[in-house]
Amino acid sequence: MADAASDATKSLPENKPPNLESKRWADEVDDPPEESSASSISGDKVASELKVEALTISDDERKINKFLDEPQDSNITAVTTGDTPYTSAATFEDLSLTPELMKGLYVEMKFQKPSKIQGISLPMILTPPYKDLIAQAHNGSGKTTCFVLGMLSRVDPNLKAPQALCVCPTRELAIQNLEVLRKMGTYTGISSECAVPMDRKNYVPIAKQPPVSAQVVIGTPGTIRKWMSNRKLSVDYLKILVFDEADHMLAEDGFKDDSLRIKKDIERASSHCQVLLFSATFNETVKNFVSRIVKDYNQLFVKKEDLSLESVKQYKVHCPDERAKTLVIKDRIFELGENLGQTIIFVRTRHSAGILHKALVDLGYAVTTIQGAVSAEDRDKIVQEFKNNLTKVLISTDLLARGFDQQQVNLVINYDLPVKHEMPSEPDYEVYLHRIGRAGRFGRKGAVFNLLCGDRDEKLMSKIERYFNSQVKEVNRWDSDEEFNNALKAAGLL
Repeated sequence: MADAASDATKSLPENKPPNLESKRWADEVDDPPEESSASSISGDKVASELKVEALTISDDERKINKFLDEPQDSNITAVTTGDTPYTSAATFEDLSLTPELMKGLYVEMKFQKPSKIQGISLPMILTPPYKDLIAQAHNGSGKTTCFVLGMLSRVDPNLKAPQALCVCPTRELAIQNLEVLRKMGTYTGISSECAVPMDRKNYVPIAKQPPVSAQVVIGTPGTIRKWMSNRKLSVDYLKILVFDEADHMLAEDGFKDDSLRIKKDIERASSHCQVLLFSATFNETVKNFVSRIVKDYNQLFVKKEDLSLESVKQYKVHCPDERAKTLVIKDRIFELGENLGQTIIFVRTRHSAGILHKALVDLGYAVTTIQGAVSAEDRDKIVQEFKNNLTKVLISTDLLARGFDQQQVNLVINYDLPVKHEMPSEPDYEVYLHRIGRAGRFGRKGAVFNLLCGDRDEKLMSKIERYFNSQVKEVNRWDSDEEFNNALKAAGLL
């Protein structure tokens, strides 16, 4: 886990990817296949060793970040089924929460009132007969609070058994969600555990791990399935199942098989387990598939044209070559934005991450880099240093494109545009939306710079603009301080 006193600027050790081939997404490897040998290395680690308590959500973020706007209303459409009446919650008092949960919301989370997505979705989640819910809304609109509060509300504190389960695509997102749950549930006495792959040196054989007694479990699909198949995680008393980043959890190129097996195993054990599917994006293929696996469900959705965040200004920069991309980052964005918040630079591959990291370090910049080949221990440290504001610039593959919540991020740079792995000439529209959603969390001001080099990038950018029916403003000259200064001013950052 991260040590706050550690040197945030040191270069990362070179880590080789594991030899075992297993399902990957965003450069993330979930649990490798289990070997029959008792000495096999798994990647699981019991929650007590995770030291998730060491993670912190800064209570002073609103004081640190001066680029704060109230979230703008989202054009959210709600579709309900059956005769159950739902009334949107204007205050948390409208939700009939326990005093312990109310205290967590106001004292620990420092919330004042529900966001729009929370006001609409929470009554659907918390009102009997507890129908399933498919919910799509903007990045940074408060979706995590919806399902975390839903899980905490459904748990019986007197029953010492798993009652709520949340499945996430990456260990970083699982740990982050657990962090939020533990903070929000501070006064409830509800126990929780994280089921994620960890580093090999802390490996505990699954046979030696005690059965899970935590009332809420949050983790990645491979580890959760392993715990279930080895009878360590009982689902007999499960009341609520959440798929975070649900579009990817149920996509063919994501974790569809694992997710479906988890759901089917739960259906066999629990007479009715409420299913919540949350994401900022649902493409039509996933929507059609989801409608077949959940029945009699309520839904919330936003038109794709309304999804690109209005508080985040998007720009495209035409660069003559790859070197010019690095110079744009160094001489334009970093120099002009040195007093802004934090920056995430997204690249397409581990190789690109390494090259860019070395180039920026050689130029004297303190940057850290995260990607799937970095050990779990180092990834924890890198994320924690960034969350503690000890590092200002983070280079990442799409490992952190989804769900990563750091409210000090004002700048996102797409060094490479995201493309579909099976069709590199086609942009990955959902990943693009998730990337730009790392800036402008909860209505905060932010800017996104898309660095384009060559005809291929131009075509990809054009397709993105057409898909979202939105024209991305061009920075006319890549080597002009004035152009970038004007762009940052227009974004409200200067």
